[in-house]
Amino acid sequence: MTEEDLVLAGEFPQPTEEEWGREVLKAMNRRRPPGTELTLEQAIKRLTAITVDGLSISPLYTEADGHPIGYPAQMPFTRGSELPDMASPWIVEQLHEDPDAARTNRHVHDDLERGARGVWLRVDDDAIAPADLAKALDGVVPGAADIAVSSIGRQAEAAEALVAFLEASGEADEATGTLGIDPMAAAAVTGKPADLAGLAGWVAKAPGSVRALTVDVTPYDDAGCGDVQQLGYAVATGIAYVRALAEQGVGATEAFDSICFRVAATADQFATICRLRALRRLWARVGEVLDVAEADRGAVQQAVTSRRILTRDDPWVNLLRVTISSFASAVGGAETVTTLPHDEAYGLPTPFSRRLARNIQLLAEEETRAAAVKDPGGGSWFIESLTDQMCDKAWALVQEIEAAGGMAKALADGLVASQIAEVANARAKLIATRKLPITGVSMFPKPDETPLTDVVPRPARPTYGGLPVRRDAAPFEALRTRSRAYAARHGGEPPAVLLACLGDQREFGGRQMFTSNLLWVAGLATPELQGPTAAELAAEASAKKCAVVVLASSAKVYAEEAIAAAKALKDAGVACVCLAGRKTETGSDEADKLIDVEIYDGMDVVAFLSDTLDRLGVDK
Repeated sequence: MTEEDLVLAGEFPQPTEEEWGREVLKAMNRRRPPGTELTLEQAIKRLTAITVDGLSISPLYTEADGHPIGYPAQMPFTRGSELPDMASPWIVEQLHEDPDAARTNRHVHDDLERGARGVWLRVDDDAIAPADLAKALDGVVPGAADIAVSSIGRQAEAAEALVAFLEASGEADEATGTLGIDPMAAAAVTGKPADLAGLAGWVAKAPGSVRALTVDVTPYDDAGCGDVQQLGYAVATGIAYVRALAEQGVGATEAFDSICFRVAATADQFATICRLRALRRLWARVGEVLDVAEADRGAVQQAVTSRRILTRDDPWVNLLRVTISSFASAVGGAETVTTLPHDEAYGLPTPFSRRLARNIQLLAEEETRAAAVKDPGGGSWFIESLTDQMCDKAWALVQEIEAAGGMAKALADGLVASQIAEVANARAKLIATRKLPITGVSMFPKPDETPLTDVVPRPARPTYGGLPVRRDAAPFEALRTRSRAYAARHGGEPPAVLLACLGDQREFGGRQMFTSNLLWVAGLATPELQGPTAAELAAEASAKKCAVVVLASSAKVYAEEAIAAAKALKDAGVACVCLAGRKTETGSDEADKLIDVEIYDGMDVVAFLSDTLDRLGVDK
């Protein structure tokens, strides 16, 4: 202990923004020809990232980007709805949707006996039947565990079944959880009009501290919405429910006490943290306008791993994704966190994958002590700036939806669908060009991956007419599916592209690795020919009846050998000659007619690989 204040990095001189700017220009202009140097303003603009929904991520944040942040459990509740309490950290609540009620019951008790503090059951035609809910929950003590249900097609039956279970237990007054009444989510998924009649009846039926209504915005995330849209739709839906309850005689404070929010947590750590903070601030502002008691204005949130970010291929990487999303959920202040298992995209999770998902949260709680500090990111200039941006843009979206007649009308008129499609399409382009890489799928794929085989298949999902379901990795996984089917019909041999590595290893090494990894994304084999002459290359391509050949080397070697190699391949009957790089590197006017495709960083990889599979005769 010392009487002097501890100054972090106090032994080092404090750099100025001017010094930082000089270093930026030095790095950005290092290889630029004289007379073409960037100004600092231009350099910063190039270093600033813009997300698909218009959020700006700067390369540097300073004290000017911060502001007074307040305290947890106080307006505007950005920093949390309650004070930190190590004796009661966030609720670890795992999802159960296996139609086999006996198996579900075993999994429920396995979770609760090993650290989970909540149970979430999905009740639907492709999940748990309403009549089986009591069997699935047999032995669960209300009050000892949070109990939530959700549904799309059978919300009323699911809620009734949970109320019946709680009342039959004799512990209904101690119960916590949610009845899952959410007509707006049902409308989003089914495409049918939202029916808000009868909400007050559910508020009256909810026993104990059970919340009757859920504002579930995960269907919008499933459809590909952005961070701002998820916030805007959550607040607009909450407003619609409060308005409907008011018309049915329920006061604003009671309405707020009856609502919980279910939001998606992505592997973008900071966006997830800021989105949770922003929702509390926005909802508190709604409560302030409606004269809700201040203590009841904070949004109660359940954060769930985004299904959209989970992959089928190389599912083990999902463990990293769900770890980030779960940690961010805790840091962002979610009261309840659900971590989806890494095999979610394959089928119903196994006991092993459930255990991993559950323990990720328990490890985060024990190892990081994330529950010991409320809003540990608060005060970070970056986090405060991003939270502010999200609030501003989401509030503008809420105003747009309200001006259009409210959330129910915006859904019915297709406004929400068109808004989401715009963002989803923009993200899809970034994913296809690998500007938004997906590790293990679009980048660094595992060519000899063995698909999971111990997963129970999911029941067929009912056909709905509302928002589509998108997974980011799906376009790439479709390519791998085509190659696997081809291999199954050809004795285990996948479709192949000949990789012609011109010159020596020093010249072709970099592009050899880049191109191989790119082709492996689609499950293509990449037999190689290193250092061939044009005649040797043509003979090999002819013998193997290659439809597609890729030339890989440096610009120096291309200038000497690429055109001759391409001519020889064309003469040998190769339909498609590709060049790892740009045609201009050959220095020849003949490149345009001899080289069919350029392979380079930033190209549309999905389109290229799909076209390549077509050329190789791989069925769709």
